Parts: sequence; structure tokens; C-alpha cells
Amino acid sequence: MASIHLCIAAVVLALAAPALAGDPDMLQDVCVADMASPIKINGFPCKANITADDFFFAGLKNPGNTNNPAGSLVTAANVEKFPGVNTLGVSMARIDYAPGGQNPPHTHPRATEIIFVLEGTLEVGFITTANKLFTKVVTKGDVFVFPRGLVHFQQNRGYGPAAVIAAFNSQLQGTQAIAMTLFGAAPPVPSDILAKAFRIDNGEVDHIKAKFAPK
Repeated sequence: MASIHLCIAAVVLALAAPALAGDPDMLQDVCVADMASPIKINGFPCKANITADDFFFAGLKNPGNTNNPAGSLVTAANVEKFPGVNTLGVSMARIDYAPGGQNPPHTHPRATEIIFVLEGTLEVGFITTANKLFTKVVTKGDVFVFPRGLVHFQQNRGYGPAAVIAAFNSQLQGTQAIAMTLFGAAPPVPSDILAKAFRIDNGEVDHIKAKFAPK
């Protein structure tokens, strides 16, 4: 009988897991993040005095500066920049791309991402844990979704600038850019570990690391 109860408990936990995977549910109407609070919790404590301005963000109006090695810029509207979304389980971003610009392969450990193309032509895609690539060329007005936690990318394939609006089902989705994570970590990942993983020699690893060193 005990084993049956354990099996039932395991099934219940397995079924509940997807519901527990996202941000925690809010316990009150609003909880604007108090970014100045010294209290550290899973999330951000609530600010005492709030106004309508706490629920307003104007940062996605204008194109970002894409003059960088990737040729892209992500302008975030998450809880760190937009405290009003604290506990609401949502956030947004604007991503701008120069011609040939790329939002390099990366993951969001805490959110699924869905994009709406404002302008331009982009090749977008994600890779499953079975190493299967799903890719599509998208243009103005198109929508594409990247499942939570999977490696994905966007590349401007047009001759002019491109831009998208991205939405996430988390107030702070987290972003790990694959190349920067591996070759720009501090302290650095030992070169021999990366050399074995990528089947190259230590000198090649050090050459790549130099490209991701802090400026």
C-alpha cells in the first residue's frame, strides 16, 4: 500500500511540475519592485508608495545602437528596468539588428520567448535537446516562438535594419549567450576543458577567449 501511495505522489508531483515551472503566482494586486531595498528574496520586495508611472515604460520607442561586434542590441523591459512588472510574470524587449547583425545563440532559463517582427528580414531558429534545428525566415508582421530553455538565435538576412518586439512569460527571463558564457566567464573556464569539448587545441581556445575578454 505504501508503494502505491508513493507512486500516486510521484504522479501528482510530475503533473504539478509544469505549473510550478514559471514565475510564482502573485499574492496581491500589485507589488512594484523596490530596487533600493536591502532585503534579498526570490524576486524583489514591494515598494510602499507607488504611482501610475511605476507601471509605465517608454524605453522601447526608439531603435537601439547596433554599433557593436554582434551588430544587434537588446533593450529590456524586465523588472530590473520596469519595476511595475514585479510578480506579474511578464516582460518585454526590443531587439534591433544592423544589416548582417545577429542576436547570438543564447538561452532563457526562465521563460519562453515570442517575437513580433517590426521591420526587416530575419533568419530565426532554435535547437532542441535532440539537436534538431527548427529555422524560418520571418519578415514584417510575422511571429515566431522560442521554447523555454532551448538555444536560439536571430540573424538579419536583409539589406537594411531589422527590429522585433519580444515578449516573455517571466518578469526576469535570464539570458545566457553561449559563446560569452563559455569563453568569457570570470573566472575563466579552463582552456583544456573547452579544448576537449570543442575538439580543438588550447591555443585556439585562448585565441577565442581573447575575443570575449572584458574591454
